[in-house]
Amino acid sequence: MNFKSLYQFLRNLQKNNNKEWMDAHRGEYHTVRDSYIDWLNEMDIKLAAIDADYTPTTGKKAINRINNNLMFHPNKPIYKDHFGAGLDQESKQGDFYIHLGVNESFIGGGYWHPSSKILKSIRAAIDYNGEELKRILNKQSFKALFGDMIVDDPLKTSPKGYSQDHKHIDLLRRKSFAVSCPLTQKEVMASNFEEKVIAIYKEMLPFRRYLNQAVTV
Repeated sequence: MNFKSLYQFLRNLQKNNNKEWMDAHRGEYHTVRDSYIDWLNEMDIKLAAIDADYTPTTGKKAINRINNNLMFHPNKPIYKDHFGAGLDQESKQGDFYIHLGVNESFIGGGYWHPSSKILKSIRAAIDYNGEELKRILNKQSFKALFGDMIVDDPLKTSPKGYSQDHKHIDLLRRKSFAVSCPLTQKEVMASNFEEKVIAIYKEMLPFRRYLNQAVTV
């Protein structure tokens, strides 16, 4: 995969974010997109080989549309400034997300603003065994890659059914449970990028397994 070409295409698209330019460069777009899909297919195979619980996800299924949803966000540009894809995709939430963009690149995972049903299940798991989640979050190698969970807008009080003095109230107040590892374009274009992706996947795996088990039990 020529990630240099991917970033160059996105830079050009950002400068010419209109349908006329995209129509004139549709062939270039499909060349970059198809190459990225092939790379995702390779990563799909490699990640499945190291995780017995991995959900096979083809690159075509993993990759997101480059068009912004203007119905809900009419003020956004027509096209996104990144290629996003979710591997290990049992559902759209909880997947292993790879985001390669002009303004930021990162790998993330977890549940960002999940449904009330999923959030209720995660909170129940924390109530039952929040110590395990904290152990995962506080592991030195985990913190080195991801820092803390992504900041959201937590509840100011305790969620329904939980007391204010619950020992895991800091976690129970959260509305999202997701982490992110930032990437530079130089890292993405390096020859060892695939190995880096696999290392990030392995480090994130206990966190994602904890959450996925919580929402399936």
